[in-house]
Amino acid sequence: MPLYWMISDRNVLADGFGGDCGGLSYWVSDGGALDSFASWTRKSHDDFKNALISAADKFPILSQAENEKQQHVTFMVHGYNVGWGDAAKRYQQLCTNLFSGPNSLGICVSYDWPSLGSVLGYLPDREHARACASDLATVLSELYSWLLGKQQGAADPATACKAKLSIVSHSMGNYLMQKAMASAWARTNQPLLASLINQLVMVAADVDNDLFEPTANDGADGNAVANLCYRVTSLYSGRDAVLGASAGLKHFGTRRLGRSGLAVEPPTGKDNIWDVDCSGFFPPAVEGLQIHSAYFDQPEVISLMGKLLIGLDRTVLEATGATKGSLWPVPPAQ
Repeated sequence: MPLYWMISDRNVLADGFGGDCGGLSYWVSDGGALDSFASWTRKSHDDFKNALISAADKFPILSQAENEKQQHVTFMVHGYNVGWGDAAKRYQQLCTNLFSGPNSLGICVSYDWPSLGSVLGYLPDREHARACASDLATVLSELYSWLLGKQQGAADPATACKAKLSIVSHSMGNYLMQKAMASAWARTNQPLLASLINQLVMVAADVDNDLFEPTANDGADGNAVANLCYRVTSLYSGRDAVLGASAGLKHFGTRRLGRSGLAVEPPTGKDNIWDVDCSGFFPPAVEGLQIHSAYFDQPEVISLMGKLLIGLDRTVLEATGATKGSLWPVPPAQ
């Protein structure tokens, strides 16, 4: 079974990936430095799909009482200003932290899209994210069809689904995910009886913070996300200077979800959505532009992501202190 999995929406060059949308291609790796193109082997759609299904089918069969031990197929969607090599390294870092060893959560799949990897490329990146949404929607729609088939076979443990589906999306990757979910929800006739994604973890989300309000500009998108996910958690920090700077490029009057948290908490009519202020997890030395990506470097935040993915209830997370960091602000000297 491959150790690493990637679905890419970049154009493929002789020695790597380009900066344009190129249609979906499928890749696996047995290890090595994942930011090296030589570490990856291209697969056909069917071979990739069958290999992933086969790998997930090896997950153990657990009783309902052991729901939190059920393993995952988790998609990671990277954010803005991330070239292919950096995206691959961040994906490998997340796999090392949560999807390897005896406590592995299962399988992590990188969804790689053509962010330009340039500070000056913000608006083109946003257009690339929107352009790639249709391809990610195709992946989500196919997953939904497969999931419905597994639910119909749930009466027989041998054919029932053994994996949860989850997504960890970062920065503008959340905008891509938002648009893709809206498209997938429309394609599948706006289902209300089956969740596609068990846990969606929105890290430093570069989307409108009123996304889940029915009267918002993107309210229809938010409704789709809420209906396709069992639970949505937004990890945010007011110390995020990247989202503070990029707010000026958005429409007036709406802040960034990853910087300000939800506009209305809990969101109107949606009790499966909540947010966590992660500011206290970052020490004073981690400031400004660093905060935006530091979620993946702080052990306490990685631990929280793991607990979110296994499905620990929010009341348990809050009661055990898992949602509160103590590194900032520094208490005054006595």
